[in-house]
Amino acid sequence: MIKKLSHAGIYVLSYDSARQFYTEKLGFEVRADMKMDDRFRWLTVGPADQPGLEIILMEPGPPQHDADTERQLREIVAKGALGMGAWETDDCRKTHEVLSSRGVTFLQEPADRPYGVEAVFRDDSGNWFSLTQRHEFDEGKDWGFSSTR
Repeated sequence: MIKKLSHAGIYVLSYDSARQFYTEKLGFEVRADMKMDDRFRWLTVGPADQPGLEIILMEPGPPQHDADTERQLREIVAKGALGMGAWETDDCRKTHEVLSSRGVTFLQEPADRPYGVEAVFRDDSGNWFSLTQRHEFDEGKDWGFSSTR
């Protein structure tokens, strides 16, 4: 049976630029960076506090994609229409301050939400992510949305 998610992929426009962004700006660790053959690079990163998760940073192109698909994927990524995810933090406002000082572009400043404090940023390829500090969930509190827990 399936036990856990170990790898998740993000399309990026440049391996080298993405590696620099995810390590120097977000503070992630490089987990793997190797050439699999002349056309395929296996580059994974992840947060230090989550050693069992590897984020695959992958450029669209051969051998997975033909030239037309590669062009389409690059356009979609650059528009910010493909990538998304949520990164958890203990202090959204402080993390926003640190990441902003490192040059990370935020689309939304930290704001209170029913589920916690959230900011939204983009990586250097155009992918967007939620940066979220979750509130402790209280079943008895009216959060303004329907809970399925």
